[in-house]
Amino acid sequence: MFTIKRYGCVLAVGLLAVCWEARSQTASSERATHATLAAAAVAPAESEKSSDESTATKLPVRRVILYKAGVGYFEHLGRVQNDQSIRIDFTSGQLNDVLQSLTILDLNGGRIAGVNYNSEAPLSQRLGTLRLPLEETTDISKFYGALRGARLEVSSGKSSITGRLLSVERKTRVSGGTTLEVDLATLVSDSGEVHSVELTPAVSVRLAESDVSGEVSRYLSLLSSVRQQDIRRMTIDTTGTGDRQLYVSYISEVPVWKTTYRIVLPSKSGESPLLQGWAIVDNTVGEDWDNVELSLVAGAPQSFIQQLSQPYYARRPILGLPELAQLSPQTHESAMLGGIGGLSGVVTDPSGAVIAGADIKVYSESGGMVATSASDGQGQYEVGDLPAGNYRVVFSRLGFKSVDLENVSLGGGRALDQNIRLEIGSVAQTVTVEATADSVQAESAEMGAAANGRAGSGSRLGSNGYSGRNYRTGGGSGGGVGAGVGYGTGGGLPNRGSASLNANSINAARDAMSAAASGLDLGDLFEYKLKDRVTIRKNESALVPIVQAHVDAEKVSLWNTSLGSARPLRALWLTNSSPLTLDSGSFSVLEGEAFAGEGLTDAIKPGEKRLLSYAADLGVRISRIATSGPQRVTHVRIEHGVMIQTSELRQETTYTLHNDDTTPRTVLIEHPLLDGWIISTDTPKPDETTSSAYRFKVPVDAKESATFVVRESKPLATNYQIGGIDEDQLKLFISQKSINPDVEAAFRKIIEQKAKVASLEDESTKRDDESKAIYDDQQRIRENLKALKGSPEERALTERYTKQLDDQENRLQALQRESADLERQHEEAQAELDKMIDRLTLDASI
Repeated sequence: MFTIKRYGCVLAVGLLAVCWEARSQTASSERATHATLAAAAVAPAESEKSSDESTATKLPVRRVILYKAGVGYFEHLGRVQNDQSIRIDFTSGQLNDVLQSLTILDLNGGRIAGVNYNSEAPLSQRLGTLRLPLEETTDISKFYGALRGARLEVSSGKSSITGRLLSVERKTRVSGGTTLEVDLATLVSDSGEVHSVELTPAVSVRLAESDVSGEVSRYLSLLSSVRQQDIRRMTIDTTGTGDRQLYVSYISEVPVWKTTYRIVLPSKSGESPLLQGWAIVDNTVGEDWDNVELSLVAGAPQSFIQQLSQPYYARRPILGLPELAQLSPQTHESAMLGGIGGLSGVVTDPSGAVIAGADIKVYSESGGMVATSASDGQGQYEVGDLPAGNYRVVFSRLGFKSVDLENVSLGGGRALDQNIRLEIGSVAQTVTVEATADSVQAESAEMGAAANGRAGSGSRLGSNGYSGRNYRTGGGSGGGVGAGVGYGTGGGLPNRGSASLNANSINAARDAMSAAASGLDLGDLFEYKLKDRVTIRKNESALVPIVQAHVDAEKVSLWNTSLGSARPLRALWLTNSSPLTLDSGSFSVLEGEAFAGEGLTDAIKPGEKRLLSYAADLGVRISRIATSGPQRVTHVRIEHGVMIQTSELRQETTYTLHNDDTTPRTVLIEHPLLDGWIISTDTPKPDETTSSAYRFKVPVDAKESATFVVRESKPLATNYQIGGIDEDQLKLFISQKSINPDVEAAFRKIIEQKAKVASLEDESTKRDDESKAIYDDQQRIRENLKALKGSPEERALTERYTKQLDDQENRLQALQRESADLERQHEEAQAELDKMIDRLTLDASI
């Protein structure tokens, strides 16, 4: 039975309570009444649970691996007997990942009979199964609208009316000079009478049909289920004989574990800074982690979510708006190449004999020549002071085929050793080869071998043997991920018999501590495996030490133009001298037992050097002035009728540093690395080179200033055809001082010979024009002779025209002889010009 009554609420299991709150109807013109729908539902009794859930044994978590991709790998291990059911609790957010990755093994001959879990459709879909058209959010008006057609009993005082609800309408009436809005219900009785009842505070309404009451009860139960604890229970039924072990594994979405570091700077010179690393781990899944093996993997294996746990309904995708995040702290890229590089080797012939005097030319990626050299009497060559980049190197020698060596990667302070063998042939013939990858100097090659030996395939991840009772018991030595001996964290404060602590005791305690995790490379991933088992309750978090090591670090002041300030950043130039990969995260710096700053860092591999900035250096000011010089020719090469003129753009950047502090500073200047520009030889070599900047260390004494100058140049190559050079261009070359006097004399002879060829061409053209004029005149005479036939003047004019034609024929014969002679002279002069151009060679630096 459902009752709707004004001035009160009636609550019962499975009953609807509709509370009407009446407002006083006074002369203050308040609105009439309004209603609020209140619902109460009781969770299913324990007896209503299935027998499988009530008798199933919980299977505990024994191993957890958390990844930076936001997923976790979970292992459960427990014992079952005969035909037994076990259960594992999940949250709804976990269930899709579990269904996608669940692996179950009965390790002693049993089998899995089935897996069940409580599935729930979305609330909107479940409400759609009700016969009452009620939504997730409703009010009294919508509720009455859903009850249209239902049998109701409306009571007011001692009178009552029973009938089916036709409608409920909002009406306005005036009472005592006050306008009120009231709800007017219309009912149709069984006898066909139509009654209109004003729903005042004194009126109560009762649902008179049991099926309608049941639907309302179901509606309220569905609303109540939304507030119940978000637990999905999975029951696994096993079939077998005797005592057995059951293994279950799966992945699940978990919060990303976070890394944070503490860098403690030493108070004494000669001591190394102490690096402490901590991991923040959150347990938000449906199970407690009780005495589990915990591993933290710095890597991002591919993972995704597929909604497998819910019934599927076709819907349009919902696309979220893009979110932008901006972080104030900076991270600084690691070195791509640690400075200027070079190329050296030996040039030999096919028999192995050395070749002296071989030309070596180095070209940048843009095609400009950046360096030249030649092999000495022992066939050895060397090209040095080349900035980071890829180059093309051409080796040539008269009587041998040229070798075009492509994709030569230089820089980073490395010397590339590249031996070359020239084949016998013409210089015009070119053999193109790729630079050998194994030609790096020995120490670099050894480093590469060590890295390859250290990196794994990741196949050790989860590769434990599952056999009998020895599987992952507390004292077992399982061969799983990062297996190691547990040493604990250890190291408390020493008891000195005094309540006060000094710096020495604090430092001793820090040094005595050891990390609670061991590290292991897993190919592209890196794992921190906690040495001791841990317990993290559901919906709790933990802070676990994973790194405790002394590292090498140099304190510097870092400055670049992107800071937009004259003040540099205080930074640590840290070298990861530990065997561990330091995961990305935040860090705090402690100096003099006080907080000095904090920042962010990217992942740092063992042996890698990285800048970590943590504060502004208010004691140093830096200014920068850049100036450009005029373009000048630096190199000229003439070969095969082409002159290649290499000019140079120059730029000079002056950094002025002033130290206002009472302690000296080491300033690290990041100078932009511009494409095609080369650091000049009179500029100190950079201490490190990244993909975008050179890094120079500049010391500045206390209360002193310093100046540092970076000079750069950019080569530009221009090609000229020797045959096209005229007097004006020759004057330009002379003014640029890009040719020597011998070449100037040769150019003048070439210009004179070009003038001679041009003169012969002009004379030949004159003969051709005269011949054409004679041919045209002869045609005119012949036309006149045709017109004279039969006229009195025919004889006299015929004789005259005949003599004129005879003279013209003689002239044409002479012109033909002269043209042939001029053609011969032109060919000889052109051949001499071509020979002069081809013989002219030059390769000189200006």
